[in-house]
Amino acid sequence: MCGRFAVTLPPDAMAQLFAAVPGNDLPPVPDYNVCPTNLVHAVWSEGGQRRLGAMRWGFLPHWYKSPTDGPLLINARAETLAEKAAFRTAARERRCLIPASGFYEWTKDAEGTRHPWYFRRADAEPMAFAGIWQDWARGGEAHRSCAIVTCAASRDLAAVHHRMPVVLEPEHWALWLGEAGHGAAAVMQAPPEGTLEFFRVGRAVNSNRASGPELIEPVEG
Repeated sequence: MCGRFAVTLPPDAMAQLFAAVPGNDLPPVPDYNVCPTNLVHAVWSEGGQRRLGAMRWGFLPHWYKSPTDGPLLINARAETLAEKAAFRTAARERRCLIPASGFYEWTKDAEGTRHPWYFRRADAEPMAFAGIWQDWARGGEAHRSCAIVTCAASRDLAAVHHRMPVVLEPEHWALWLGEAGHGAAAVMQAPPEGTLEFFRVGRAVNSNRASGPELIEPVEG
């Protein structure tokens, strides 16, 4: 799964990287502790043009009467994406890229203490998570919401967690966004071993109120 991540790339650099027109509602960066229900940056294709805008992290199916009417859907499993009623239409028609610099996963020690690990690309390039999105509106409240697609972790990462976000390579962005025909399901898999690296970070990030670049500094142990 993916429950927290970091994004440090400035909006103008994101727009250039993804060849997207930026909106005026983008969340502030850097953010070293992006949490569920936060606004996140997302790239989608619309009318032959890529857009960079803000989406609520937590997918809202159209039948939810309020944002808290059901489970908080921050992740969508690649293996069942096309089958789940909440996700299947978005999987066909509303796919997006979610820029990130890295993400966190946790292990527990014998005493039950949660220890965070930070994952990033070994080549230091930004990540693009596979995502799906949905517009939702009820009673004067409206959100453009999204979920991160996850898959089984690659063998080198599975020691920390058995799931991970689908991290898309640049050559797959157009296919995922629906700009290059069909076949997006083929890219919903873990990247080759060695694509990502990971290390322990301090437990400060266990709090959703924590912030600052020290959250991604390696620690011993």
